[in-house]
Amino acid sequence: MKGVVLDTDTLGSVDISPIINCFSQHSVYTSATNEDIHRKIHGARALVVNKTRLTKSIIHQAKELQFISIMATGTNNVDLDAARAQNIAVSNALAYATPSVVQHTLNLMLNLATQLPRYLIDVDQGKWQQSPVFTLLDHPIVELQGKTLGIVGFGELGSNVAKVAQAFGMQTLIAGRKNQSNRLPLKILLPKVDYLSLHCPLTAENTNLINQQTLQLMKPTAFLINTARGGLVNSDDLVAALKNGIIQGAAIDVLTTEPPTNNDPLIQARHLPNLILTPHNAWGSIEARHRLVLQTQENIQAFQKGKPIRLVN
Repeated sequence: MKGVVLDTDTLGSVDISPIINCFSQHSVYTSATNEDIHRKIHGARALVVNKTRLTKSIIHQAKELQFISIMATGTNNVDLDAARAQNIAVSNALAYATPSVVQHTLNLMLNLATQLPRYLIDVDQGKWQQSPVFTLLDHPIVELQGKTLGIVGFGELGSNVAKVAQAFGMQTLIAGRKNQSNRLPLKILLPKVDYLSLHCPLTAENTNLINQQTLQLMKPTAFLINTARGGLVNSDDLVAALKNGIIQGAAIDVLTTEPPTNNDPLIQARHLPNLILTPHNAWGSIEARHRLVLQTQENIQAFQKGKPIRLVN
């Protein structure tokens, strides 16, 4: 079987030999564009892709293609209907990054609670060295214990974040639609939480879920954490809320367009003392990327045996 791996750049430094060893012939590319993708995938029976877009046109021209393995959980970069129409099986990866994302989410919460970035800057600028006493307490430090965490999206990631947060002594509230037991409508949940963490997929219905109106419902001492999708948060509204004290702070790992331009509102506001930005790497622990490679290997081998797994179409 000829296999093509399209975009290894997005995975960083990780050993993909378990994947390429599945193929009798293989080609590996660091990236692919619409201009060169047809040439790169010519003759392939299997494609391994992370973020490269596989449109209806691209899939239609891949006459020998039988299988696509997406090295991610999200499938929005592949036209699943077009693949189905050509009887191309598509698999993805599941839960491979859960420990990494949970760790990163709690890390962001702790950085907000302890004001760690601001204290690091103070030390770098010599303020501790110039202090008349042994300590610096210029920025308010709070504890997670006893605080309330609101979670939007209580699947694999949200539920595991809740477990770790409870180990810190936090109370958890779950956002949900009306009439869902043990869950609260967002407008009821928001005024109650000290931290709000987003873990839901992006849909047409929840785009800009966090906006001027919903931010106004939160406590002025509350923090927002987003490690899900950038489009869940209206960036302009968040920047205004941070500047005007509507909420106390935010930690954001995902932006609406990635990589972002210098004109992105949150990139422009990156020096705000109550904003933490990380470059969409909550998922990217070494261990998580290794699990992703092994799941992709499993997907390919299962398809070759005629028993495909993790099918999404």
